[in-house]
Parts: sequence; C-alpha cells; structure tokens
Amino acid sequence: MRRWVPVITAIFLGIAVPARAESGEAAARTFSGRGVILEIKPDTAQVVIRHDAIAGYMDGMTMPFKVKDRAPLTELKRGDQVTFRLHVTADESWVDHFQKIGVVSLPEAKTNSQPAKISAPRPDKSLLDYKFTNELGQAVSFNDFRGQALAITFFYTRCPLPEFCPRLSKNFQQASRKLEAMTNAPTNWHFISVSFDPGTDTPQVLKNYGLSYGYDPAHWSFFTGPQDKIAELARDTGVQYDASGGTINHNFRTLIINPEGHLQMVFPISGDLSDQIVAEILKATAKKESTTVKQAGPRNNERNL
Repeated sequence: MRRWVPVITAIFLGIAVPARAESGEAAARTFSGRGVILEIKPDTAQVVIRHDAIAGYMDGMTMPFKVKDRAPLTELKRGDQVTFRLHVTADESWVDHFQKIGVVSLPEAKTNSQPAKISAPRPDKSLLDYKFTNELGQAVSFNDFRGQALAITFFYTRCPLPEFCPRLSKNFQQASRKLEAMTNAPTNWHFISVSFDPGTDTPQVLKNYGLSYGYDPAHWSFFTGPQDKIAELARDTGVQYDASGGTINHNFRTLIINPEGHLQMVFPISGDLSDQIVAEILKATAKKESTTVKQAGPRNNERNL
C-alpha cells in the first residue's frame, strides 16, 4: 500500500448540412450552428460559444472552438448572438462564417490576473482503495491493478470534438493495439479512462463507448463513480476541471505509472501520443526505474476543453 501512495499523490494526475470538403480539407463535414459568444481568445485562435444543439452532431453545450482565420474575431465580442459553421474532420475541427444576429446581456466575465495554478497533490490512501465502478458494472479500485503498468487519463463521452477527449481515447485505442500486436509483448499493463461526467456516463454508456473504440476489457477500463469522489480524485491528483456551462472544461493529463506504483511520465498535452505511451509502457514493464518524474511538453501547451 505504501508504495502505491505516489499513484494518487502524482496521478494527474459536443440542421447538419453535409458539404463538399473545401480545398485542402479532405473529408470535412460541415454543420450549421447558432449560439452566444462568451469569450474571444485571439492569442490561441479560439472562440468560446454557448451554442444550441447542432442537429446531427452534438447537444447544446459551451465549447471552445478553433478558428483558422483570426480576422473575424476582431468583429466579435462577448454577448454577440451569432450563427456559424462548424467543420469537422477525423482529426480536427474549426468554426467560421460568423453572422451576428443579435446581442444577449451577460454578466461581466471573471478575469484572473494570475495564471491558474495546480495545487500540490495530497496523499490520500482512501482513494486507492475506494471502489469506483467500471464499464462492466463492477466495483474496482486503483489498488486492484498493483503489479501492472498503468496509463491513466480523464475524459467524458459527450465531448465530440476530435482534438479533445476523442483524441485521448484514440491514443489508448492505438497504443493498446500496438502493444497487443507485438511479439513477446508484456501483458502486465492496463489503461484506465476516468469519466468527469458520472451523471451521463453510466456503466452501460461507458461500455458502449469502449466498444466503439474496439476496446479489450482485459487491458482497458472505464471508471465512473459519485461526483464528489471524481472531484476528490481530480483535486488530489492535480487535474483541473469545471463542469459548469453544459460541458466540462479540463486540462489534459495522461500518466504512466510503473508496476511498483511510481509515477514515471506525465503527458500534459493532447495530440497523437500512442507511440510515446507504448514506449513508456514498455519501459515500465521492463522495470527501468527513474528517480525523476519527466513531463512531456511545456505546461503552456495544455488546452481547456
């Protein structure tokens, strides 16, 4: 048990108008949207929109969307009611064709003079033993996986944009297939995806989601549980998330834990990490210890969903 305290002290630890793909944007689908601008982020080429349901694609949510042309952002401001077009490919999404149709009165936006800080994780042995529920409806704890190399991330199934939670799940899908296809590959490894959205992500929903990625329950589990326990797990492991606004804003974390229960690698970014995850799992199962926790990429590469 004592050796597994570092797991918790350091675990990071949504009317479709199909359109012809534009030049250079193969296989793009285009959807019509309508919503209210909540925030403009010109530095990161993003706009946060509280939008109505986008028929045929996603429920009404509040989401940050990428823009490829920043010029229209200069004409928009918080409170503008707009129509827009959402383009989605297998790997990315972006919005354009903004049309202002009105103005909505909104409370003044909160601003922070200091960047958000992640508080130091606190040891909590009870969370190691606490029985979450997996996609099969079984009671499971992190301690059930002692002796296995773990890759752990947080996500929610309603997140529709391919760069965000679907990318994290695709990383696990691709990494697991690569490991299973290897000759003489290790077998003592497991991936765990923890849902931020227990109200929606029931075991059956998680199982269906896993099946959509062709998951193997012998090597990949999906955890849900009471909201307070999920929040406690996130807080105690340094993960930031906000479930307000009809969606879940959170930073990225994929952690590799070696079979001895020590944090080996932190990936605080999204993107295609499947090869890196495989390499770290192989390193962990080979029991190559390192006294220094490495972090892949600078923290300012994190993106809120």
